[in-house]
Amino acid sequence: MNTQNMSIKEIENLLQHSPSKTLLQQLSEDGRKGVQQLLKKFYKRQEEQKQLEEMYFKMSRFEINLKRQGKKMIAGVDEVGRGCLAGPVVAAAVVLPDEPILGLFDSKKLTASKRKQLYEQIRNKATVGVGIVEAREIDRYNIYEATRLAMKKAVMNCSQSLDYLLVDAMNVPVSIPQTAIVRGDQESVSIAAASIVAKVTRDEIMKQLALKYPEYGFESNVGYGTKEHLLALENYGPTEVHRYSFSPVKEAKEKWSDAR
Repeated sequence: MNTQNMSIKEIENLLQHSPSKTLLQQLSEDGRKGVQQLLKKFYKRQEEQKQLEEMYFKMSRFEINLKRQGKKMIAGVDEVGRGCLAGPVVAAAVVLPDEPILGLFDSKKLTASKRKQLYEQIRNKATVGVGIVEAREIDRYNIYEATRLAMKKAVMNCSQSLDYLLVDAMNVPVSIPQTAIVRGDQESVSIAAASIVAKVTRDEIMKQLALKYPEYGFESNVGYGTKEHLLALENYGPTEVHRYSFSPVKEAKEKWSDAR
């Protein structure tokens, strides 16, 4: 194959389909600037792919060790929304497939578009359970117990029986054997996957609540106590989706009650 007679577009297509070492060597000797730019991009993609594979393997060490012990259905469990002033706390439990889903990491460290992309892959390929505990239950139980309840719901909502849980720094009130891992969403691919599912699910809930309560900016602050959110609490008072056991909301409620 004489690459000198090929167009840049033809070469670009070839580089998308596992090019041979011979082809890569020929392209390295092609003096055209466009070819060298394509080659540079190709090697960059290769390096990024290698780094993602290495990260996935490193973050799979807990799962690999458990599978060696005979555990098959290993779920990562994580939650989102503990520190928010409004909206639910959402947890997810995820059992990943044998085929790697590359790029899994702490959902807070990923862009919204990347989270969404990974979320779709997880939903299509993995076993997933989601647990949601609303604001009134958070007020009733306290945020810690409400979070554990959300995690329990997520585990119970998995469509298959689970052998083991890897949990992000908490204990789930179920009889399934489990290990709590500090910064689990950065240490375990299963927990990272759960953090992504929980984050995307909760963000969508808050976007819907933003339509009902447009003054509070839920579509951007997702319920956290931003300057905008605190100002709205001061000006409009708390809504039915706010957590009255949290100090800023409690203070706003007392202020509005006194005003009446």
